[in-house]
Amino acid sequence: MVRIIKTALKWIARTLLFLVGFIVLYLVTAFVASRITVNGNAGGGHDVAIYIKTNGVHTDIVVPVKNDIADWSTEVKYSNTTGNDTGLHYMAVGWGDKGFYLQTPTWADLKFSVAFNAVCGLSTTAMHVTFYGPLAEHESCHQIWISRAEYTKLVHYISGSFQKGADGHFQYIKTNANYGSNDAFYEANGSYCLFFTCNTWANSALKSCNQRACLWTVFKTGIFQKYEKGQ
Repeated sequence: MVRIIKTALKWIARTLLFLVGFIVLYLVTAFVASRITVNGNAGGGHDVAIYIKTNGVHTDIVVPVKNDIADWSTEVKYSNTTGNDTGLHYMAVGWGDKGFYLQTPTWADLKFSVAFNAVCGLSTTAMHVTFYGPLAEHESCHQIWISRAEYTKLVHYISGSFQKGADGHFQYIKTNANYGSNDAFYEANGSYCLFFTCNTWANSALKSCNQRACLWTVFKTGIFQKYEKGQ
């Protein structure tokens, strides 16, 4: 019996040591990779203004609802929001775990099953779209000017993240889990996991249109550091 207990304790200690080591390695790698800049010489385009916007944890890509390159309102309809405010001309787009989006309005509501499925890539994903009026720049919202060709690439990336139905249209999620009167959810492609988060998606969106971005990131901090004044 004593030998069994010793063996069990040894395996528990090894498991805990592995977990601690993995977490430390994960955080160190995420920190270092997020400080490495790709597309460091980006800039020069001045055709379309987009934004990166954060709530402190999650990064959204903000684009015009409509211009001569893309009219998002044909798929992301104002009428799918409770406000139905067609006077809002910007659209913030975020990608993330569907369970987090729809079942976790606050951190206090977080369930172990939702967190476990998200971390392990076992759940589905959703697009969260929020309509905005004019945006002011501040530490949580940065404007980025890009060229028409770059915006076309970004449109392709974002559109490809929406899951399309048999009819070829974005799949609206009817829910009461909205955050306000001007947002809606849609089915998304891809799996959320420990190595590809909502911020990884946003970072990849910037990469797709040749803008400054992190080599790899799972947090928002590295993204926003690329757009601080003087950078």
